[in-house]
Amino acid sequence: MVIRIYLLFFSFILISCGRNYTPEEKEYISEIKKLRQEKNGYMKNDSNSPFNFKGKINFEPLKYFDPDPDFVFKSKLYEYNEKDTVIIFGTKGEERKVVRYGFVKLDYKKSEYKVNVYEGISKAGEKYFSIWFTDKTTGEETYGVGRYIDFELNPDKDFIYTIDFNLAYNPYCAYSPDYSCAIPTKEDYIDMAVEAGEKNFH
Repeated sequence: MVIRIYLLFFSFILISCGRNYTPEEKEYISEIKKLRQEKNGYMKNDSNSPFNFKGKINFEPLKYFDPDPDFVFKSKLYEYNEKDTVIIFGTKGEERKVVRYGFVKLDYKKSEYKVNVYEGISKAGEKYFSIWFTDKTTGEETYGVGRYIDFELNPDKDFIYTIDFNLAYNPYCAYSPDYSCAIPTKEDYIDMAVEAGEKNFH
């Protein structure tokens, strides 16, 4: 009887501490979960995925933090007046040239963070923009090199971007040593625990 009362009390505490999401937030969480299921399908079955392309690697479902709307931010892109070309390194030691294009601002728990946006050229010769970052979870719950967020540039200088850390993902080198990926610099460290997006695979 005492154990039953304790369990009921413990369950009540868990429920009372839970968050009540709005209908819009619930719809957003469902969409993130759907995207993750689709990515698992791609990673497992597609011939171009890092689990199949350069030799078969045992696949397990990717690991994630629970979707959290609090890690979705809005910001303008603040372009640097001087867009410096900087050298970053890949995980196999090679040098890569990228442009430090600008930054976005994140307001989280009454603190403001600046996150760089980089412009690069892919091996196919296509221009791309990306956010690379490390944070307080790096090397613990998340991949030790860092994580990425894709960034699509809008020509409108006043455009308000959505920076969604629930979409933060591991580069391919997190799954296979056959790949090399860009290593975020010291300036790309976010001084908080970004408990959103993909976790460490291994």
